Amino acid sequence: MVSHTFPKPLDGDSDDDSDVCSISSIPPFSPAPSVGGSSFTSYDASMRSLSPTPSVWSMTSSLRAEAYKQEFGRGLNNYSEIYRLPADAEELDRLDLQHNMFIEIMGKYIPPLPEVMADDVPGEQKAVLDLGCGSGRWIMEAALDFPHCSAVAVDLVPMQSPYMPPNCRSEVDDINLGLEHFYGDFNVVHCRLISSGIRDYAHLIDQISRVLRTGGLIDLMEFDFHCYDENYHRINLDTSTLASPWWPRWLSFLEMAARNRGGDVDAATHLHDWVSNHQSFENVAYNQYWIPVTPWRTDSAFDMRIGTAMRDDIFSFLKSGRPLLLGSGVPEQLVNELETNAYKELMEGNMRHYIRVQCVYASQTTTAKSPKSKPRELIPQLSLDCSSLVLSRNVLSITSSSCI
Repeated sequence: MVSHTFPKPLDGDSDDDSDVCSISSIPPFSPAPSVGGSSFTSYDASMRSLSPTPSVWSMTSSLRAEAYKQEFGRGLNNYSEIYRLPADAEELDRLDLQHNMFIEIMGKYIPPLPEVMADDVPGEQKAVLDLGCGSGRWIMEAALDFPHCSAVAVDLVPMQSPYMPPNCRSEVDDINLGLEHFYGDFNVVHCRLISSGIRDYAHLIDQISRVLRTGGLIDLMEFDFHCYDENYHRINLDTSTLASPWWPRWLSFLEMAARNRGGDVDAATHLHDWVSNHQSFENVAYNQYWIPVTPWRTDSAFDMRIGTAMRDDIFSFLKSGRPLLLGSGVPEQLVNELETNAYKELMEGNMRHYIRVQCVYASQTTTAKSPKSKPRELIPQLSLDCSSLVLSRNVLSITSSSCI
């Protein structure tokens, strides 16, 4: 197990005993231009309406509007009561900037992905799936970098980009209800920072093992909802006290709210064990990244740039977390106090803190047999009413030609 750490650890003890090296020693990969828990929801997997082919919808403004609901001044998905972070334009802008930061830190793709996605199997179209796609930047870039492949993005709201590549489609679905309709269909499955919306992450990993074709890749990235000091020790705070440090304190409230709604917020800590102990995976690789939450590391322009980008992401995230906190019963006055003090603390930059992002990727074993996907039952009529969409479990699928 290798732990690539950003930035290079300082001398001192750490909670993690694995070997570490500087991220700067890992060249980012960019393909050459030629490279082609409990739930508040009232439905379960048995309510999904299946069809033999994706249902292509015309993405009208009314349908787009019905996919959202307004809560506490932000647009949230109208589909799941577990995931309560926004899905509006402001949040998608944050995720786009976050995506750029992750590329600079980690590289564009995990090392085995270009080979797995190469157009080298006659008669077989390679396919990539992004679960919880957010703004869609990762899956759209994959579709462009590998134009011979089929790219599918799944999230609780439709992708908003007017520039969706022709080989990419967006599906609106709750992946907590199962992935049986995708069994054996994909060469790569990617998940990034979705644990707060997942009831049972270990079960999701098992589902992904069945979605993958032989030799396919699982690619996971999660955050553990904790802050760490400059010696890489976790800062353990609870919600019974209001005092500095404020950013870790705000995170403790957010973790509590996400956990109470059924999110598997401990997933990052267990990713490596879950994948390593699964009989369908081999060649498991683990990476962890310690990202400064402010530009307090002045060793290099790179360190300063990443610290600034992470701080700006957190500034936006403080606002994004309001619907989750307020909707979970945290009084508005308390939310305001936490947010104001955390913002001030981060702006002053006196706290030397990190967040820890943990990543795992692995290959499906060559001896594993991918089960066939379950055929979807044809739906005679599909309603554009979003409430009908939720109750009947119709899977909304959008292609580039249907976005208007």
